[in-house]
Parts: sequence; structure tokens; C-alpha cells
Amino acid sequence: MSIQRQLTNERMSQIVVHNGTVYLSGQVGDDMAAGIEQQTRGTLNSIERLLDLAGTDKSRILSVTIYLKDIDAHFAGMNSVWDKWLPKGVAPARATVEAKLCEPEILVELSVTAALP
Repeated sequence: MSIQRQLTNERMSQIVVHNGTVYLSGQVGDDMAAGIEQQTRGTLNSIERLLDLAGTDKSRILSVTIYLKDIDAHFAGMNSVWDKWLPKGVAPARATVEAKLCEPEILVELSVTAALP
């Protein structure tokens, strides 16, 4: 089986496809000055764009790991956006953890694995 990599630099690929599975690198929103809801929306927009480039969509997400800077402060706000974004009946396996993220302004980061159609 071949491995396809897209949007690759010397350190990482944004998309890796292997054996019918799409792996996305950790995604964050564009506006680091925004609050948790807007950062979550931006992150989910990035995920949708990358899934589309890979040939799949959010209804085929298998698993997601959500990293929050402060789980107590941001869990409810992130979930309010997530719950509106995710289609009914396709909830993936999911883990949400508190983590020290790579930039202090980042409040949320998501890592996604999805299936190809």
C-alpha cells in the first residue's frame, strides 16, 4: 500500500493517507486572539478543508483527540461549537485532554483520523 502525503514540509504533513484512512496533523484556528468558541470554529473549518482535500468529509471521522489549554475553562465552550458542527449520528471515538500547547495563545487543537469513502 502506498502512502500519500499532502501539504508537506520538512517537519510534517498536514494530510497522510494510507490504506483508506486519512490522518490529519493537529489543527488550530487562524485567530489566536479569539476566544475558545471562535478558535474552535476556525479549527473545525481547517479540518473540513483538509478532509475535502483528502477526498472525505466530517461524516467519516473515525476518531478525534481534542487538546485544550484549560479543560475547566474551555470544555463547555468548545463543546458548544463541536455539537453544532458534527452531523447527528456520526459521533467519532473521542478523547479530550488538557495540554500545554505549542503557543500560549492557542486554546484548542484537534487531531483527526477519518475514513475515505
